[in-house]
Amino acid sequence: LLSLLLAVWFSDVRVKIKGAGVFKVLMYLPNIITAASVAGMFLMIFGNSKYGAINSILLNWGWVNEAFPFINNVWASRVLVMFIQSWMWYGNTMIVLCAGILGINPSLYEAASVDGATSKQQFFKITLPLLKPILQYTLVTSAIGGLQMYDIPQLFNEGNPVVRVGGSDVNSTTTVVMLIKKYVSAGPTQDYGKAAAYSVMLFAFTLIISLLFYKLTSEKTEKQGK
Repeated sequence: LLSLLLAVWFSDVRVKIKGAGVFKVLMYLPNIITAASVAGMFLMIFGNSKYGAINSILLNWGWVNEAFPFINNVWASRVLVMFIQSWMWYGNTMIVLCAGILGINPSLYEAASVDGATSKQQFFKITLPLLKPILQYTLVTSAIGGLQMYDIPQLFNEGNPVVRVGGSDVNSTTTVVMLIKKYVSAGPTQDYGKAAAYSVMLFAFTLIISLLFYKLTSEKTEKQGK
C-alpha cells in the first residue's frame, strides 16, 4: 500500500515534485544493501545493552532507568524484523508500480479530466484497473518473499527470543525456512524427514496464497453465449 501510494504520487503529472529522481533513488537504496549490513546496522541501533544507540539516548534523557531488551523482547523483535523487511523492499515495489503507471495511456487521464473526473475517481476507475497485471506480480512475489524469509531474522537474532507456548519453548521469530535449515544441518537436530515435510507445506501455502492473490486481482469476464 505504501509503495502504491508513493508510485501514484511520483507519477502524477499535476504534482510536480522537485528532485523526484533523487527521492526514488533514496527509497530504492535499501534494496541494494546486503542483508548482513542491514542486520548489523539495526543491531547497533537497537542493541540490548546500554551502548545501543536507542538505549543510550533513552538512558541519557532519563526516560528509562535500564536498557530495554529490544532484541530479546518478543513483540519488539517481531516489529523490528517486519520493519526491516518492509524498509528493504518497498522501494523496489514502488519502482515497479511507477513503471506500470507510466505505461498507461495519458489520453485516458486527459479525457477523464475533461469529463470532470476527480483524482480519486481517476485512480479507482483508470489507474487501479489497468494496473492489475503489475499488482498481481508485486503481490505474488511479495508473498513468496515473505513466506521464504530467512536472512534478516537469522542474522538479526537467530530466531530468538524464546517464549513459552503450551508448556514448551518456541522461538517467536523463527521462520519456516530457518526450521528447514535447522533440520538439514549436521548435528543433533538433523532430520531430513521433517525438513522435507516443512518444504512441502511451504510450497503448498505459497501456491494457495499466490492463487488467492491472482484470483482477487484478475479481470472478471462475462461468459458469452454462442
